[in-house]
Amino acid sequence: MDFKGSEMIPGPRTEDHLPHTAQAAVKIVIVGGFGVGKTTMVGSVSEIRPLTTEETMTQAGIGVDDNYGSESKTATTVAMDFGRISITDQLVLYLFGTPGQERFWFLWNGLFEGALGAVVLIDTRRLEVSFDVMGRLEERGVPFVVAVNSFPDAPRYPLDELRTALDLPPEIPIVDCDARRRASSRDVLMTLMRFLHSLAMSGALT
Repeated sequence: MDFKGSEMIPGPRTEDHLPHTAQAAVKIVIVGGFGVGKTTMVGSVSEIRPLTTEETMTQAGIGVDDNYGSESKTATTVAMDFGRISITDQLVLYLFGTPGQERFWFLWNGLFEGALGAVVLIDTRRLEVSFDVMGRLEERGVPFVVAVNSFPDAPRYPLDELRTALDLPPEIPIVDCDARRRASSRDVLMTLMRFLHSLAMSGALT
């Protein structure tokens, strides 16, 4: 067979191959409103080159999308972000970041399928967006933890005050994070895994 003149499609990079020691994979969803740092978190923590579906923002979103606090943002996720991180030699997390603009939230239903848990990333400048986000997770019975992303101009509140403002029960973890930092994002995922483990041990996770 003559392949002259044809374009060869490259395969996955060596570093993208699933570790041969992996025995279990878990799907995790990272959700939140527009501009809270979901794409940043997936990109900072993923051990493989992350897949993103960012597109340039256009005038179609004027008057429709709430970009308060993210006025300088020029691109947005329109489908999903995808990454992967090995928590141990045996356990791998597949990370799916959802689109933040409300007009794309219809895509969330497919991303939630098969998800064991979720991280709700919040911006304290726009707490009101978090209610709809957490409500959707509760409707689908997806356990979640809340991560407060650090923004330079965002107000800082004690976690107990945030818990009250978000009307969260005491068992749901709330943690501070910096989505730009791999170690901080990994700590958030570890918090979620410990929470899921506690639910499984108590029989609350089926």
